[in-house]
Parts: sequence; structure tokens; C-alpha cells
Amino acid sequence: MEELESNSPKVLFVDDEEHILKSLRRLLMDEEIEILTATSGEQGLDLLRNSDGIDLIVSDQRMPGLSGAEFLQQAREIAPDALRIILTGYADINATIDAINKGGACRYVSKPWNDEELILIIRDALRQCRLISENKRLSALVQKQNEELKEWNSNLKNRVLEQTAAIRINNTKLRELNEKQKTNFESCLTAFSSLVELRDRETEDHSRKVAQVSVMIAESMKLSVDDIEQIKVAALLHDIGKIGISEHLLRMDTAEMNPNELSEYCRHALLGQSAIDSIEDMRQAGVLIRHHHENFDGSGFPDRLRNGDIPLGSRIIALADCFDLTFAGIRGDNAIEMTLQMMQSDLGGRLDSALFPLLDEPVRNTYAKLMNKTGMVEMELQPNDLREGMFVAREVRSGTGLLLLGVGESLDAGKIRALRRYYNID
Repeated sequence: MEELESNSPKVLFVDDEEHILKSLRRLLMDEEIEILTATSGEQGLDLLRNSDGIDLIVSDQRMPGLSGAEFLQQAREIAPDALRIILTGYADINATIDAINKGGACRYVSKPWNDEELILIIRDALRQCRLISENKRLSALVQKQNEELKEWNSNLKNRVLEQTAAIRINNTKLRELNEKQKTNFESCLTAFSSLVELRDRETEDHSRKVAQVSVMIAESMKLSVDDIEQIKVAALLHDIGKIGISEHLLRMDTAEMNPNELSEYCRHALLGQSAIDSIEDMRQAGVLIRHHHENFDGSGFPDRLRNGDIPLGSRIIALADCFDLTFAGIRGDNAIEMTLQMMQSDLGGRLDSALFPLLDEPVRNTYAKLMNKTGMVEMELQPNDLREGMFVAREVRSGTGLLLLGVGESLDAGKIRALRRYYNID
């Protein structure tokens, strides 16, 4: 094996299981990186103190002694420039939040991971390391050039023009880096909203559609850019508190719950606010999440606010949320019109009637794309939700790539049984 160049990026893996570290080393053996391993958080901290230039730290969350979040928090003080990734199960939401807030983790990876995805994540993280390093170099260069400008006199006009052009190029690169950071933030939001869908498959893609409709309503009202961004964040994460609710309750209709079950279910709005309250820039979104189940007539939860006391963003999200949940149970080429008509009975009670006229255009722009020319609605369903007479909108393949059903095929009992069988084994 050829010796790695001295400038190869360094990656530190920390896991208390030796076989996982060996597996990671084999997985990345073809990557041009220098790999360091530690079997505990304490050992990882020693390596950080005695090694120079570690670019990326990948740590398991559940370890004896220091947990992953605690290790990353201390590692941040020793090697603040190193990017950090946490390996965790999707149910460890509190540990994931601690790793991001306290340990400065740039992202998390669910266990067990997909090998190809993990390789791409590590490559992307190292690419970001290079961008940050380049950002520092460019910033230092800009500072140096600004100091040189002070020393130049008016007779060096041509020199000034040349350096000004270079500064413009550097500023462009810095703007690109800022856009990269914004993209990473939006990716984190998407990842958090996906956690809810892992618990409640029936709400798959629900948060994205609620966010899209809510943003369009807010834009039609000419709200500020900051207010629209807070509404977008809150809409994407409005159901994140359901992660803390038992799966049994998520499968029940609220009308069937006893008082204790209903009380526990109603806590998800508070849990959602609490989950993101430690992130200062998202606290206003947390307020909107808390109140998105308040009813306009004061009969909602958790604080029984009414009318204008309910934050405007919460009222907008409630409107979009109600439409999507109602629309999911309707079929036919006039599903949008039927949904809007059904919602009118909730105006003034559950919903703000003044906002209702603003809903029409956003839902048509969003949901018309889900309906094909025959008036059917394209939906992604789990095998247990399939019914005879449904048509296949896209090719259905097994996990190994075997074509099971083609576009346009009608489902019968035999095909549904076959799909369920393949789903269980592949």
C-alpha cells in the first residue's frame, strides 16, 4: 500500500466496539485519508491532544464512560476547527440534540448506516473542512490586502485596481461559503422533520407540504423575510414533539382516547417547543410550534388561546395542517374543492376564517401536482395500506433492484400479497 501524503486529511473514529472500528477502516481503505481510532472518549481526547491537524471526528453516542455528546463537547475545546459527526439511533433524539448544541456536531448518522451514504457523508464533511480552511486563508489574505492598501499612495492606481479585483473574487467565494452553511442548516431541518416520519409513516411528506403552503400564505400577506423563515422552520418541525409520544397514541383517533391518553397526546406541542428551545435562532419557531393546535374559539391546546392571541404563524400552520390531513382521506378529480368545502365547517371554531381565502391558490399550486390527468392522487403507501383496484404510478422494484410492478398496473390480491412478501424479505 502506498504511503499517504503528509497533507492527507485526518479522520478520528471513536467507538467502544473494536469490530466497528475495523469495519470503518476497511470501508474507507480506498479513500485518501489518514485514519485514527479510539475505543473510548477518554482515549479519543488523548489522541486529540497529541495529534496535529485532525480534520474530522466521528463518534458513537452510546459508549461507557463519556457518551458521544460529552466527548464531542470536550473535543470541541481541544480541536475547535475539527468538524464533528455523531453516530446514533433515530430514537436518541435528546442525545442527538445535545451532540449538535453542546458538541457542535455538524450532522448525525443513524445506526445502522448505509455504507455508500456514510462514505459520501465523510467526503462531504472533509470537503467542508477544506472550504473552511480556504475561507480562513482567504480572510487572512483579504486582511493582509487591506493593510497593504493603507500603505499604498495615490500614485499606485493600477495596483489598487488589481487588488480590488482580487478582493471581489474573494468576496464571491465567501458568499458561496455562506450559501453552503445555509444549505447545511436547511438539511438539518429536513433531517429533524424526517424523524417524525420514521415514527408515524402515515404523515410521510406531511411536514414538507404544510411548510410549502404556509410559506406561500405568508408571502401573499407580505410578511417580513424573517417572519416567513420562522414560519417555514416551525411548519417543518411542527410535529417533532410526537417523537416523545408513544406509538400506540399515534395510531389512535383523538376521539377514541381516554382523558389520560388525550392529555399525553396534547403534550406533543410542548415537547416540540422544548426540543428546539436551546437553539436561540429557533426559539420564535418554537413558540409557533407550541400554539399550532390552539383553536380560534379558544377550545384548543395547550394554553387555550383564542382569536388574535394565537400567533399569526401558528394560525397559518394550523390552516395548512388541517388541509393536508383532510386531503389525505379524499379521492376523486375534485379532491381539492371537496377538502376546501369540508374545512368551512371549522371556520371560526378551529380555524381563522379571515385566513381561509388565502389558502386556495397555495393548495392548488402544491396539490395539483399530486393529481394525474385521470383525477387520481399519487401517494406513497406502505404495503399494509395497499388496496385492490389501485394503479401503480411508478415502477416498483425490490431492494435488490428486481422489477416487481410496472407503471399503470392494477393491483389485485395476488400482487398485493407478493409485494408484502418482498417487503418483508428484501
